[in-house]
Amino acid sequence: MDAATLTYDTLRFEYEDFPETKEPVWILGRKYSVFTGGTGPTSDTGWGCMLRCGQMIFAQALVCRHLGRDWRWIKGKRQTDNYFNVLNAFIDKKDSYYSIHQIAQMGVGEGKSIGQWYGPNTVAQVLKKLATFDTWSSLAVHIAMDNTVVMEEIRRLCQSNLPCAGAAACPALESDMLYNGYPEEPGLRDRLVLWKPLVLLIPLRLGLTEINEAYIETLKHCFMMPQSLGVIGGKPNSAHYFIGYVGEELIYLDPHTTQPAVEPGDGSCFPDESFHCQHPPCRMSIAELDPSIAVLALVRGALPMFELVERQPSHFSNPDVLNLTPDSSDADRLERFFDSEDEDFEILSL
Repeated sequence: MDAATLTYDTLRFEYEDFPETKEPVWILGRKYSVFTGGTGPTSDTGWGCMLRCGQMIFAQALVCRHLGRDWRWIKGKRQTDNYFNVLNAFIDKKDSYYSIHQIAQMGVGEGKSIGQWYGPNTVAQVLKKLATFDTWSSLAVHIAMDNTVVMEEIRRLCQSNLPCAGAAACPALESDMLYNGYPEEPGLRDRLVLWKPLVLLIPLRLGLTEINEAYIETLKHCFMMPQSLGVIGGKPNSAHYFIGYVGEELIYLDPHTTQPAVEPGDGSCFPDESFHCQHPPCRMSIAELDPSIAVLALVRGALPMFELVERQPSHFSNPDVLNLTPDSSDADRLERFFDSEDEDFEILSL
């Protein structure tokens, strides 16, 4: 996985033919690497698509965090150290914060064996745990469970009087950090304390066996929010990273092209073309979307969260709780249907 994929179909070798080694294995002019331990998979083909989608959407969060939402990759252009720090967080090495090794291993604690397919909720739970070790990014990660976004918990996660670690220390007085594109109010800088950037993950179920048409316009609106990081989901056993929509079609990146892993060179520079989409993204009808998804957003300051509460519908009784619970008849019917499911999802109300 560090250089190329070693498969049984092409070479007919067994793991015992390659004892544990840090040395590269050369066969017929090609370089191979063997996982430490000698008993794990050598490729994520067939099971790693949702893990890769989780990496892509979290990489977008780190790009917005350290490079800004307007940053764009240009082939051949010299990049900053922050850029390579983001890439290094996802390199296929065990010591990288969000490597596939870390995601797969952390998934064991969520009841998923290495090599087992993940759902959107599982990968969200894993990314939340891994983010606690990423002191450089210093992100607060909240997963909205039990049909509720609890504002007090978000305040507890985000409020901090300590400076953020790493090269991208929180510039508390920068307008995009505090206001995220919203107009500044007089005296607001003095009233708001330092907030950690928040990654908000909301696992959802938008229907029974297929997406309910009633949710389509709301889903489109998610891509229009300035805080949007996109949506992970796809079709049964085939995950995609959805980045937008046009008309009645979703625009997505497809992780199902197997590529050799990038081997970092000396210093910060290494080949980075495979980390970026150099061809037009794919499109699919919204009606084909599997109803199990996870919506992600990066909220870089306190004001957008406060405005979300202020604009909530009048039937929400508690101003510190955003409750997404449907009416009792729908909830009872859906609870019976999903009683045997091993994934946890939120049910959106209309």
